[in-house]
Amino acid sequence: MTTVPVQPPNSFRIALNLEHPEPRMDNVLLNALREQDENERLKGISRGALKELFNEKKIMIKGQRAKSNSALAKGITYVDILGF
Repeated sequence: MTTVPVQPPNSFRIALNLEHPEPRMDNVLLNALREQDENERLKGISRGALKELFNEKKIMIKGQRAKSNSALAKGITYVDILGF
């Protein structure tokens, strides 16, 4: 059973459910944000704005700073975006 990490205050959480590992998380996250309907600001985010969130250390996985080139494992990964 997967334990769900605590969501930081003032953040938006998105769960990425992958059928196979991905070498980079930025493209997967961008597509997932554009497909969700819970946060309009993030739904229309540009690639450059997403890159800026990575640079500002506002994208977290399990309480750790995520990098745009972080690999994602198969299964569910909870991504928290701070400030949303």
